[in-house]
Amino acid sequence: MRFQAKVQVWLRPGIADPEGHTVSEAINALGYSGVSTVRMGKIISMMVEAESKEGAAAKVSEIASTLLSNPVLEDALVQIEEA
Repeated sequence: MRFQAKVQVWLRPGIADPEGHTVSEAINALGYSGVSTVRMGKIISMMVEAESKEGAAAKVSEIASTLLSNPVLEDALVQIEEA
């Protein structure tokens, strides 16, 4: 079976996010108010062949923790949908 996988990678809470800080300052400089705590991350999308949704999730979770993120500094959220 084919599955659409999305992996969201974010810096863990408490880890400095200079890119998010820069974007936050730019938002304020442009005159937008009420925006705070900007955090930057990345989204990776892929198609996965697996026998089940659970198998696809396990495969993508392993890929996320070994290649797509640094588990010491980042959290990875895996979402799987049948294609």
